[in-house]
Amino acid sequence: MKSEKISRRDFLKLSGLGLAGLFTPPLNFHFDDPFAGLLGRVTTRMIWMYDQPSSGATTVKFCQRDARLSITNTAISDDVTSHNRVWYQIGTEGFVYSGYVQPTRTLLNTPSMDIPRDGLLAETSVPFTDAYESPDKTSKVAYRIYYETTHWVKSVTTSDDGQVWYQIRDDKYDKLYYARAEHLRIMTEEELAPLSAEVPNADKKIQVRLDEQIMIAYESDQPVFVAPISTGGIYRIGTYTTPKGSFITYYKRPSRHMAAGDIAASGFDLAGVPWVQYITKSGISFHGTFWHNDFGRPHSHGCINLSMQTAKWLYRWTSPQVSINKEFSFGGMGTNVEIVL
Repeated sequence: MKSEKISRRDFLKLSGLGLAGLFTPPLNFHFDDPFAGLLGRVTTRMIWMYDQPSSGATTVKFCQRDARLSITNTAISDDVTSHNRVWYQIGTEGFVYSGYVQPTRTLLNTPSMDIPRDGLLAETSVPFTDAYESPDKTSKVAYRIYYETTHWVKSVTTSDDGQVWYQIRDDKYDKLYYARAEHLRIMTEEELAPLSAEVPNADKKIQVRLDEQIMIAYESDQPVFVAPISTGGIYRIGTYTTPKGSFITYYKRPSRHMAAGDIAASGFDLAGVPWVQYITKSGISFHGTFWHNDFGRPHSHGCINLSMQTAKWLYRWTSPQVSINKEFSFGGMGTNVEIVL
């Protein structure tokens, strides 16, 4: 397929679903004000807050990693050359650049006391919560899990103080940890049902455009969804590229603990990465991204970074399908992927 330019109007129209995901809450949660309860979690070591939506404005204060900021509005910067002009207004305090702020909410859940043997898939529904080595808040923290990351709940227990804990499995190290059950939302079969199931898989295709840093989903050569992405970038220890060519989504997982390299030197250790679709044996994949919100420019170690909601949509749209009680689907008929300049 010829790589034709997508007009700004078409981009906004087609990407509406993906961009709306910034403000879309989980099922059965309704509100009149789209900013009600919306929190921005700082995803990097620190960011500055400014008195205007511009990095050239006066700094107000700096915000450290995992700080939760109350987002009350959005603003568009005057820098027309920027790949991302969206800023978040933080009440009367100031403005922060959206690229390193993850929109989140705090939604508490009624724990499920009946966990089947195969376990249940759950999504973190608070800005972050800690996973402990034992069902005890005084035990050692294994790692921190973040909003909309996904985890396999294997059992449930109640500690002496009445706190209900889910036992979650770390798929990379095959270890079991414990997180507060009200911080994890058990996912339903309905919300993971296939999208456009009536369209033959042969008529579906994903095109990744590296120069434009966008992903387009096609049905019968008609674009049905487009979203900004982040592909391989340049880091201190080297340059990471996203390979060009033709691939298929042959291996899918709803959750994956991804880790490699030295974290102090551009390595990573990311628990609960959601909606993973591998396209190469070396590990290149589409997946949800919670460690930045800076889509539209290269930013990864070679994978195709997507917003959490975009990744979930794409995961449901492609083949092979993954049963809700299964941790992965490997092989079979995958959806075609074309990566071009």
